[in-house]
Amino acid sequence: MSSQDENAVHAVLDQVYAAWAANDADAFVARYADDANAVHTGFYMENRDAIRASLAYEFADRLKGSHAIHEVQSVRFIGEDAALVLSKAAIVFAGQTEPTPETKTLDTWVLSKRDATWSVERFHNCAENAA
Repeated sequence: MSSQDENAVHAVLDQVYAAWAANDADAFVARYADDANAVHTGFYMENRDAIRASLAYEFADRLKGSHAIHEVQSVRFIGEDAALVLSKAAIVFAGQTEPTPETKTLDTWVLSKRDATWSVERFHNCAENAA
């Protein structure tokens, strides 16, 4: 795949995390496919609307004022229109300057390219230190 595609995949994740920093659930899911689904630490969200609703609730409550940091570990393209991304992430809650160990996760992203645009199809995370 081209470096342009790899840069585009990175840009999708950067946009997702910028939306988190703004605590904006609508912007967070803007790069998700309609039928995307996600598993966040054991909680399943069946589509983009469910992901948005969950995040809107969390941004108004537990995640209010938080931001997340992420570091892409690898991008692997499968054909011309699919990418698997492995990353590390962590939540920095309001009032904190660094994430605590229990917020660190290992993340798997599946992205697809439709009409020249990359979108998140699937997301899954688990605790970074899970056995």
